[in-house]
Amino acid sequence: MTDPIAFVGSQLDRFQTELYDFLRIRSISAKSEHDSDTRRTAEWLAARLADAGLTSEVVETAGHPIVLAEWRGAPGAPTVLIYGHYDVQPPEPLDEWLSPPFEPTVRDGRLYGRGTADDKGQLYMHVKALEAHLATRGSLPINVVVLAEGEEEVGSPNLVPFVRAHRDRLACEVVVISDSGMFAEGLPSLGFSLRGLAYFELHVKGAKSDLHSGEYGGAVTNPGNALARIIASLHDAKGRVAIAGFYDDVVEWDAETRTQIAQLPHDDRAYGAELGVNALTGEAGYSTLERTWIRPTCDVNGMLCGYTGEGAKTVLPNRAMAKVSFRLVPSQTPARVRALFEAHVAKVTPPGVTVEIRELHGGRPWRAKVEGPAFEAAAEALEETFGMRPVPMGGGGSIPIVVDFEEQLDATALLVGFSLPGCNLHAPNEWLALSYFGKGIETLVRLYSKLGAKLAG
Repeated sequence: MTDPIAFVGSQLDRFQTELYDFLRIRSISAKSEHDSDTRRTAEWLAARLADAGLTSEVVETAGHPIVLAEWRGAPGAPTVLIYGHYDVQPPEPLDEWLSPPFEPTVRDGRLYGRGTADDKGQLYMHVKALEAHLATRGSLPINVVVLAEGEEEVGSPNLVPFVRAHRDRLACEVVVISDSGMFAEGLPSLGFSLRGLAYFELHVKGAKSDLHSGEYGGAVTNPGNALARIIASLHDAKGRVAIAGFYDDVVEWDAETRTQIAQLPHDDRAYGAELGVNALTGEAGYSTLERTWIRPTCDVNGMLCGYTGEGAKTVLPNRAMAKVSFRLVPSQTPARVRALFEAHVAKVTPPGVTVEIRELHGGRPWRAKVEGPAFEAAAEALEETFGMRPVPMGGGGSIPIVVDFEEQLDATALLVGFSLPGCNLHAPNEWLALSYFGKGIETLVRLYSKLGAKLAG
């Protein structure tokens, strides 16, 4: 067989079985109890890349290892870096999963399991697309470097130092990333933006111990009340972040981009119904897609305070904590947002408590113009697979390394994803449309060929 697309069709059942094995390994980077699982995942992936025909290795870092694989059998051809991550989010709350999170399960054409969409399923599409070329033609139309990390879900603390230390080895013209999605089923997309992230823990401390609420209530500041006051101060009545200076660095998007967003087939009512909410809210003056793609936000991601067990316990808690994240847009930076956040909290914190802000992780926003030979290659590959020209799509989430790839390697970042809306990223019952696993591999087979032709020209 000499046709890589036909090869994909003939081997798809095997590819899916291998993906199930990949998904079963509990590579939860945020939990130290799963460090051995995370390492085992890296070793498993390196072995599959070697099986596909690449030279691969597991490279140590100060944290979880990096999988690095190469094929450089096309002298003079362009080089493409393929990036993905093999770590996954914690599966909690477990009681909301309809099937075990690490036992891949197919229901109604969807493959359920942690990591199906983010990012094991999409990363493995690349492994199999490379195999399809090498198994049928014995070569690739491009030189390839595959870099898969195990810390994306905890902010990639060791990836930037690795990229800086290995610029020569990672040198490329294009970085291809499949850690994104499609705008709608049957409607392929090319990513043009990602929001950045600034993520903090806010710790409020009061008395030296919990206090009887009857004996001391009204005489001391309750850290729970203080935390509530701080959180309530973060937004104004129009849904804007009420931190002084927060919008000073925000770059307004051009009218052309906003027009393209407005022309996308989006229905607020259907969107809300799918989410199970009775109203959509957010910053006044912007559409839902604009709020989630090109506007900054501030959200509470978790809170701890006081007694939450069964029955009553009338105490004033001596401490309270909230996790607060900001999604950033050009040209905001995590460092600047932290300074503004700290100043705001200091201003609104009531007397009688102390506050500590701890930074968890962050990343800068990214923006691109969807034009040039790499984007054209991707557009053609997507159109041949799905029968429709792709639309531009923003990303509300963050992939912190994208900006660093472009800066450190002087390369074009290309976001080509295959997850669908509502796939429960980071939530219980994460899923990937099983048919899109095969379609994704086919698209990437075509993409490698087209990148080889267009970048060489």
